Amino acid sequence: MEHLRQTRNVAILIYDQVEPLDFTGPFEVFLCGSDRGSDRGSDRGSDFNVFTVAERHEPVLAVGSLSINPSYTILDCPTPDLLIVPGGFGSRREMDNETLLNWIRMVAEQAELVLSVCTGALLLAKANLLEGLQITTNRSAIGELEKAAPDSATIVTDVRYVDNGKIILSAGVSAGIDMSLYVVGKLLGEERALEAARTMEYEYYHEANWHD
Repeated sequence: MEHLRQTRNVAILIYDQVEPLDFTGPFEVFLCGSDRGSDRGSDRGSDFNVFTVAERHEPVLAVGSLSINPSYTILDCPTPDLLIVPGGFGSRREMDNETLLNWIRMVAEQAELVLSVCTGALLLAKANLLEGLQITTNRSAIGELEKAAPDSATIVTDVRYVDNGKIILSAGVSAGIDMSLYVVGKLLGEERALEAARTMEYEYYHEANWHD
């Protein structure tokens, strides 16, 4: 499926106090979901170019003081085909970061898909990207999303992720893995998603955990 198309750039936004699994889970999925062809020793395949991007070049301190060096900044990263916006305690601060919100908004105009994990949905809401959509987030942050989202959006609970076509949102933390596997299947076929899940030794209930 689509063997001749170009590699998709998968940009994963990180910021201080981002939740580690919110971004490392999808990072691993897109690495494992990228076809390595005959070179099984390669650290990444030809389908996805996965990288982290931050507002600045300095190390980002995730929840738990995990230090990450971003691959790029919002000023010099390759043009994203897929943008992933993770959550974490820091998402509440970034909701007021107009520089970051403007970048998310600009990227979303051109990107093929925009994904959020957990309270990353709050940033999509503040970037005015959720008008008329079905949306979800971590169950503990539903009230916050109700306040941030437009009245035209419909909050969906008790799902792992919800697909609006271009914009796909997941529930909390580990749900980002399920959403990312779903997106691999959406783009490259279900067998590729199942193969990635097997590589990760992850139990992926692909038929029962999504909503559209």
